[in-house]
Amino acid sequence: MRVINYFESDRQGHWLNEIKRSDWGAAVFLYELLVRGTFFDTLGDESKVLLLTDGDELISFCTYAKKDDIQPTDLTPWMGFVYTFPDHRGHHYMGLLMEEIERLAIKEGVSEVYISTEHVGLYEKYGCEFKKEMKDIHGESSRVYVKKIPTTELLIELKDTE
Repeated sequence: MRVINYFESDRQGHWLNEIKRSDWGAAVFLYELLVRGTFFDTLGDESKVLLLTDGDELISFCTYAKKDDIQPTDLTPWMGFVYTFPDHRGHHYMGLLMEEIERLAIKEGVSEVYISTEHVGLYEKYGCEFKKEMKDIHGESSRVYVKKIPTTELLIELKDTE
C-alpha cells in the first residue's frame, strides 16, 4: 500500500472513478469539487487529496487543506473528507493517511492539524484531542479535534565533567 497525491498522479481519471464509488455524501461533494475544478477555490491553494492505494484499488482517502467545513476560522490546516471503503474498515488504514499528514505538517512547520467530525472515539485512537464544538458552514454543530504534530527538534544536554 502507498499514499499518493491525487494532483501528482497521471491517473486522475481512474482515481476520480474510485472516489465516486463512495456511498458517503461528503465524498460525492469532493468528487464534484475535483470534476468542476473548484477544489482549490473551496479548500485553498496548496491543498491536497491523499489517496491510500493498493495497486489500482482505492482503500482510503482524505484531504490536507487550508480550509474545511468550519468557516470562518483562523484554525488551519485541516484533515478532511476522511473516508475508508467499508471492505477495508477496522484495519487502521486511516493511520497511514494520518502519518502522511504529519509528515506534510512537519515539512511545513505546522504544529497542529484540525479535524471536523461528528465521530466520537475514532480520532482519539490516532492521538487526536477534542478541542471544542464549532458551527460548520451549514450552521450545524461539529466536533473539532486537534492533532498535535511532534516537533523534529532534538534536545541535547551537555554536562561539564570537570
